[in-house]
Amino acid sequence: MISRRALLAFPALAACSRRSAAFEGYAFIANQEGQAVAAVDLGALAVAKHIPLDAAPTEVAAAVTRPAVYALTPATGMIHEIETGHLRLGRNVAVGAQASSLQVASDEKTLYVLTREPRSLCAISADTMRLDWRLPLPEDPVEFELNPDATAAAVSSASSVRLVDLRSRALGNPLAGDPAGTGDFGAMRFLSDGKTLIAARRADQMLSLYDVAASLKDPSGGLITHLRVGVRPQHLCFNRDGGQLFVTGEGMDAVVIVYPYHTPEVGVTVLAGHAPGAMAASASLLFIASPESGQVTVFHIRSQRVIGVVQVGSDPGFVAVTPGDQYALVLNRASGDMAVLSVRTIEANANRYKSAALLTVIPVGSRPVSAVVRAV
Repeated sequence: MISRRALLAFPALAACSRRSAAFEGYAFIANQEGQAVAAVDLGALAVAKHIPLDAAPTEVAAAVTRPAVYALTPATGMIHEIETGHLRLGRNVAVGAQASSLQVASDEKTLYVLTREPRSLCAISADTMRLDWRLPLPEDPVEFELNPDATAAAVSSASSVRLVDLRSRALGNPLAGDPAGTGDFGAMRFLSDGKTLIAARRADQMLSLYDVAASLKDPSGGLITHLRVGVRPQHLCFNRDGGQLFVTGEGMDAVVIVYPYHTPEVGVTVLAGHAPGAMAASASLLFIASPESGQVTVFHIRSQRVIGVVQVGSDPGFVAVTPGDQYALVLNRASGDMAVLSVRTIEANANRYKSAALLTVIPVGSRPVSAVVRAV
């Protein structure tokens, strides 16, 4: 005879037998105060190696096909290449006295770097790790963004947004459409088809949308619309298919949902944690970090409801989702660790309103601020 307890145990045993294989790859984490990049083995869920740098990294970017990750140290104006196969430093290149942000072009042939001293947008050859060209900028830059096919870029300053034709290396005039506000431009995003640029006007609590092709021809005629979002838009995150844009920032303990295609409009505003900040999306879930409370709010994208809240550490400021949607990785700046959430466990429990599944917390170094994931 089989006891009732044994029968009840069968589903749990079956679930264990079906447990998915561990993710094969690494998370590369920029530890700003530790002046190092930590390589975390996501199969073992443990730090494999700390790779020391000569200055504080603030950003890491990864190639998909090249065996390389790139770390930016703004104070020295350097890009450091990390060889993913050997977990060691490779080449480096200086781009200026002070750099601010880094992106890898979609064709992986070029690294683009925004520098503040001198004020410029730089192109670095990924093959030679040498400066190809530098485009001077007339104003102190805030952020930049590449379009999907890396034929154009957008650069924001406190007072304007300009488009750059990367093929001709030409900088355009400020885009039109100032609604008599102070601007204070920040983050920008291109839609996945590259036809529309979305620029965050932080002081005006709005998003400005521009037709890219029209703006490249005539910067005074490309404005599509302004959308008021009710928060100071600091963090922008698309869902997986790009049909929804999530916005967080000062002003409300909420995430604003924007529908940017066809006739752009602001959808619903949903309460989501306390002072929500950085975000990352899987196919079905949005993970929203709240630095002040040390929590991550889990938002179900299709039903537009919060389905879980998890305590992750002190001052979570960056979130990334691994390829295949296995883990959500949360960097805790003050506690110096990385919380690992199981995306699949949360998805399985979504209709039962259960808390998010915290698998482990891994110490990674002093003030982790940026991460990229590379499969191997």
